[in-house]
Amino acid sequence: MLDPIVSKISSKEKIDVLIPAIAKDLKTLPYVIDAVRKQVKHPIGSILIVAPRQNKIRELCRRKGCRFIDENTVLPITKKDIHYRSKKWERSGWLFQQLLKMSGDTLCTSKYFLVIDADTVLIRPHVFRKGNKTLFYCRKWSQPEYFKTYRKLLGKKAAAPMSFVTHYMLFERSKLQQLKREIASKHHTRWYSAIIRKMDKSKQFAFSEFETYGNFLYSKNPSGLVLKSALNKSIGMNIAQITQKQIKTQSRRYRSFSFHMRKGYVRKAKMR
Repeated sequence: MLDPIVSKISSKEKIDVLIPAIAKDLKTLPYVIDAVRKQVKHPIGSILIVAPRQNKIRELCRRKGCRFIDENTVLPITKKDIHYRSKKWERSGWLFQQLLKMSGDTLCTSKYFLVIDADTVLIRPHVFRKGNKTLFYCRKWSQPEYFKTYRKLLGKKAAAPMSFVTHYMLFERSKLQQLKREIASKHHTRWYSAIIRKMDKSKQFAFSEFETYGNFLYSKNPSGLVLKSALNKSIGMNIAQITQKQIKTQSRRYRSFSFHMRKGYVRKAKMR
């Protein structure tokens, strides 16, 4: 059954959309963009694709009417400056993308902007603002290290009853700026440097931009957030194999599909 909040109500709040991507996302990215335009019930300003300067990605942006942003022009650092790896895994690019998402306040012009992963396709209508509140689509489990890093960065325990790590989130530019200022002030360095220094880089999943921003807002004004179940389904098959009939059927149970196989990404901890 469709959520009555999103099936009948749209929002007049204009938002931008930011999607970090790399070459391997080209199989899903066109579907992600199309689904955003169909399922996000807000007026959409710009859709920004933050990615490496590669011809295929730039051509997709031209074809889809999106704004291309070279990922290496966003921050004073690039992926090459991040050393987050072990003998078994390489997460430097993964962390760099999170820092790019947290730079959306400098890239977008609308008061609010939606960040969505380049492998996640919305299959139900979504709104992200209801009255004066922001809707967050959440889950019941997370990675313990996310909360340890949050505490190191902000000096307080994460208190939200659900996890914000669900592949897409609406950011308020001014609130994101406030978060980054607090991190920078507390650690006497730039916000991204503090994140890199404070996370335990021996752990494969040590920082989450969504968990950090969501818990920061919750700590300031929990009544200003509406927490809803994400109902995301991970799909291990080619997106082109999914039919519209299958999507319609699955939308009765789920809000979104994520087309990835995350090896080793297991349910490490339930929410308190």
